[in-house]
Amino acid sequence: QLQLVESGGGLVQPGGSLRLSCVASGFTLDYYAIGWFRQAPGKEREGVSCISTSGGKYADSVKGRFTISRDNAKNTVYLQMNSLKPEDTAVYYCAAVRAMCSIDPNLHFDSWGQGTQVTVSS
Repeated sequence: QLQLVESGGGLVQPGGSLRLSCVASGFTLDYYAIGWFRQAPGKEREGVSCISTSGGKYADSVKGRFTISRDNAKNTVYLQMNSLKPEDTAVYYCAAVRAMCSIDPNLHFDSWGQGTQVTVSS
């Protein structure tokens, strides 16, 4: 059974940093693309970043501030978030798909995590 568990969320001041983790179990990341998505209250889920063996991509809103990486030995994908802004406040989810890297939340993903809350506020 494919399972993903996110962690690392929390409360941070504007300009601060957080690192989110997405740990996979029941499958190996080697053959999957992992995407990070977020959903703020009253808003639709949006894609943030994704990574696969062929590289990664970022939403324009986070380019230059967020960095995605993967450690296949630990079956974990990370999202390093720097220079955080209040508009980054959301529940962040990771999702896995055995296909090309995508940050379109409307596409099919094989598994979703339960989410981790990120709040950026002074």
